[in-house]
Amino acid sequence: MDFIQTIVLSLVQGLSEFLPISSSAHLILVPKLSDWPDQGLAFDVVVHMGTLSAIVFYYRAIIKILINDFFYSVVKIQTVGQSKLAWGVLLGTIPVGLAGLLFKDFIEVNLRSTEVIAYSTLVFGLLLGFASWINTRNQSSRVELSWQDIGFVGLMQALALIPGTSRSGITITAGLLIGLSKNTSTQFAFLLSIPVITLSALLMLLDLYQQPQVADWPMLLLGFLVSAISAYFTVVFFIKLLDTIGLMPFVVYRIILGVLLLAI
Repeated sequence: MDFIQTIVLSLVQGLSEFLPISSSAHLILVPKLSDWPDQGLAFDVVVHMGTLSAIVFYYRAIIKILINDFFYSVVKIQTVGQSKLAWGVLLGTIPVGLAGLLFKDFIEVNLRSTEVIAYSTLVFGLLLGFASWINTRNQSSRVELSWQDIGFVGLMQALALIPGTSRSGITITAGLLIGLSKNTSTQFAFLLSIPVITLSALLMLLDLYQQPQVADWPMLLLGFLVSAISAYFTVVFFIKLLDTIGLMPFVVYRIILGVLLLAI
């Protein structure tokens, strides 16, 4: 990988990981459309670690509270403070974890084509638009998560394994569909990303261990820094602008992208 490819792919990962537009789709598409060589598994690992470090840093105060309340709830065998949210993040990760282990090979072989990405970009983009429309008409959006909410969002998150779906997009969509507010849906979606990205990076590390590659350490370090910084500022501005711009710009972007991909 050269300098330009490293910068572009790191920015793509950092900007798209937490926006409802699918980072996996963009990381597959950019090399295909640019004729660049595959970036390699080691690069995928470090940019995922970069985005993981960004979201952990952004939510560091909440994460500390969740960890403390989680362990207190285990000791006292009852809900303590934010322990329900902590349990929700863990339980909501189980469906996508199981689906990833069961269908990883099938997805790698059958669902990484441009056509699949195009259709999933369109379908789940339209679903996001429908959920956003419902949310704007709902005058009593909820801010508290129920166990049913956690289960539904967790199950829907498993669909993010399909390239083009967008993990953040489908979890935010799920939250809006069941009546959660945009801010609650987004926060839960982003907190859910922490164990998911961690599991994904661990699986890639295992594959990397079994298929060792020559590491270009300067480019890997650059990729980590660019993805981490761009992901952090993406989260900051997305959350600040959510109430102002809403989700429809991302719906329009997905429709345009899906149509262009089908045309190509």
